[in-house]
Amino acid sequence: MARRADTIELAVLGLLHEGPMHGYELRKRLNLMLGWGRVLSYGSLYPALKKMVRTGVIAETAAVAATTRRPRIVYEVTEAGHAEFERLMSEVGPTAWEDDNFDIRFAFFGRTDMEIRLRVLEGRRSRLQERLARVQAELERTQAEVNRYAAELQRHGVESVEREVRWLSDLIQAERGGQAVDDAPAADPAPGTPSPGGAPGPTPSTTLT
Repeated sequence: MARRADTIELAVLGLLHEGPMHGYELRKRLNLMLGWGRVLSYGSLYPALKKMVRTGVIAETAAVAATTRRPRIVYEVTEAGHAEFERLMSEVGPTAWEDDNFDIRFAFFGRTDMEIRLRVLEGRRSRLQERLARVQAELERTQAEVNRYAAELQRHGVESVEREVRWLSDLIQAERGGQAVDDAPAADPAPGTPSPGGAPGPTPSTTLT
C-alpha cells in the first residue's frame, strides 16, 4: 500500500514541474488536486517538503515578496527530482491504482506514454471490479439484517464505484483508439474531483475499501 508521504511527494514533484512555488501555493494546488473532503494540512506538507530537500529532489530558496519584507521559501524541482518523477510515473504495480495514488497519477497522465496509462487504467478498473463483486455479495447476504439507511448507504457506494468503472472503461477505449482525453466525448467526472460546475464528482463509499 502506498504511504501518504509517497503520494504527497509524487504530487509535489508533478506540480513543481510547472515551475517554482512557495509552500502556500503548493498546499492550495494539492488540495484542489486531492479533491473535496481530503484537505492536506501544513503538518503533513512541510515535513514532506523538508524530507524532499534533504534527499535532493527539490531545492529551496528564500525570496522576498513584494508585499512584505519577510522572506518566503520557494521550492523548485532539481534534476534528481525530474528523474524521480519519471521513475514514479512509470511504475505500474498495484500501488498505482490505489485510491489516493491513482488520483494523483491521473492528474499527470499527460506526461506518460499510452502503454503506461492503459496499464494503470486497466489495473484500477480491475481493482474496482473486484471490490464491487465482494461488496455486492456481502450486500446480498446482509440486506435482511441491516436497517434501511445502512442498506441505502451501501447501495450508494456500489453505484458510485459502478460509475467510476464506466468512466474508466470510456478512458480505456479512448486510449486504445488513439484519442486524446481532450478530444474524447464528455464522460462522467472522475470520482472525488471537481466537475466543470465546481461540484465534486462521486466518491466511492469508504465501506467499499
